[in-house]
Amino acid sequence: MSRKIAYGLIILPLTLAACQPQGGTPTLETEDQKASYGIGLQIGSQLAPTDPFIDMDAFRAGIRDGMAGADPAVPIEELQTASQTFNQKVMEEQTRRMAEEADKNAEEGAAFLAENATKEGVTVTESGLQYEVLREGDGIRPTADQTVSIHYRGTLIDGTQFDSSYDGGQPATFGVTAVIQGFSEGLQLMSVGSHYMFYIPADIGYGMNGQGRIGPNATLIFEVEMLEILQ
Repeated sequence: MSRKIAYGLIILPLTLAACQPQGGTPTLETEDQKASYGIGLQIGSQLAPTDPFIDMDAFRAGIRDGMAGADPAVPIEELQTASQTFNQKVMEEQTRRMAEEADKNAEEGAAFLAENATKEGVTVTESGLQYEVLREGDGIRPTADQTVSIHYRGTLIDGTQFDSSYDGGQPATFGVTAVIQGFSEGLQLMSVGSHYMFYIPADIGYGMNGQGRIGPNATLIFEVEMLEILQ
């Protein structure tokens, strides 16, 4: 890919995001208006990490010149260099924020697990997984090579829900080892008909990388019902 093409790909979403009227509340009545708002909302959320670095006056000037077909006010070579520097600054800021969030989550998770481990009915395994039996079933337990049908709800330690099969009204189907380590370990403790709570430390969860709404080093809580072993 040429530098010129790469530069264009970087700038394109910023251009789209800036094509919104400044100030006031837009009218969102027609299908075009609603679709336009949706596009802006999506792109705006994607561009949120760049917010500390964008000069909005220069941004709008670039939009005006681009729409008018005017010659760039700054030579393309300089724009490419500036864009590379900009992207590097954004990545460094994201790394810094992630490290900060990871430290915070690790500290809060450790405190939560330490207190939770002292509660009656909570068992701690060698890996650090904590589990609580809400109802013990009388069926068999799945093995690592099997597939199970379960209902589950996943939350962060502050109660934020990030996933749930209950909301969809249909059980989920998983290979026992096709999930994070702590969840896989917990499934193999459950007999069919059981209802457990799992409390999963980050090192046997999603770790430093996180996943979607799950931040780096986040401790996870799962409510799980073992419905059936499928194979």
